[in-house]
Amino acid sequence: MDHRLLGKTGIEVSVICLGTMTWGEQNSREEAFAQMDYAVDQGVNFFDTAELYPIPPRAQTYGRTEEIIGEWLASRKCRARIVLATKIAGPGPDWIPWIRHGTTRYVRRHIHQALSDSLRRLRTDYVDLYQLHWPERRTNYFGRLGYTPQVEEPNLTPFEDTLEALAEEMRAGRIRAIGLSNETPWGVMRFLDLAEQLDLPRVASVQNPYNLLNRTYEVGLAEISWRERCGLLAYSPLGFGVLSGKYLHGARPPGARLTLYPEYQRYSGEQAVAATEAYVDLARRHGLDPAQMPLAWVCRQPFLTSAIIGATTMEQLAANIASAEITLNEAVLEGIEAIHQQHPNPAP
Repeated sequence: MDHRLLGKTGIEVSVICLGTMTWGEQNSREEAFAQMDYAVDQGVNFFDTAELYPIPPRAQTYGRTEEIIGEWLASRKCRARIVLATKIAGPGPDWIPWIRHGTTRYVRRHIHQALSDSLRRLRTDYVDLYQLHWPERRTNYFGRLGYTPQVEEPNLTPFEDTLEALAEEMRAGRIRAIGLSNETPWGVMRFLDLAEQLDLPRVASVQNPYNLLNRTYEVGLAEISWRERCGLLAYSPLGFGVLSGKYLHGARPPGARLTLYPEYQRYSGEQAVAATEAYVDLARRHGLDPAQMPLAWVCRQPFLTSAIIGATTMEQLAANIASAEITLNEAVLEGIEAIHQQHPNPAP
């Protein structure tokens, strides 16, 4: 298993990161334990979670994923071997009113409370990477391409205040590094510039979607990741599993995410389906697993730090982890670029 540096922190993480958002909803505690045991045995040292998880978010299951991880860490007594990442949820009163009464902001009080609660659930006294789950301001993320200027909320937290609050937690030893998620090029550079100007913590990573159906990260953020050593943590590298081909021709396998939660349509539009068919055909023509080819392609990107995989079965998990060892030949890479030219970013 290849390992890469997390920004300028000196922390080394596996190129495959174990995603956890199904634990406590699609996956049981016992299944999650089995996934963590297997992943560690295969050289994975990086786990990513969030206070919001599991997905889909519900008040009844809020924080359960972190609790499961904490139970596993206590049982296996291997905290020092794991690079553990979690996230504080951003504003969202319309759909997560149970998190800090729906008024969560990236201010000192809310960061301290959210982190304290996560540490309690995770049964640890520190996290290696603490991330802002999405921007506090109104901007283009979660599948929205264009930016529409709006009057900012009057109580928008200044970036420097957020960085100072995170710095306090780092000085207290409760955070080793900080990261962003679902962020824009402007947001990443603003955080980096302020950190340099004010001697505040530097962002080590950006966790954004990146896959063969959504390569928008390449437009502005890839250069930032490379030049600023602020690498991508790619989530949805299989586009909700769509790129495996298992949903083609209207198929809905029992227990699969889109079978259980058909409202998740980000990667299921007409153009995305057409592109998926082409990628699946390309993989099969070259003797590749359609689910492994997209992951191997993501892992080869020079601006990537780690690809966050999610699996609901051990068979999926084994295949996903093994994809990191696959080298794609020039014919496959050329085929991928040809499909991308024909179907550019059909599911941003």
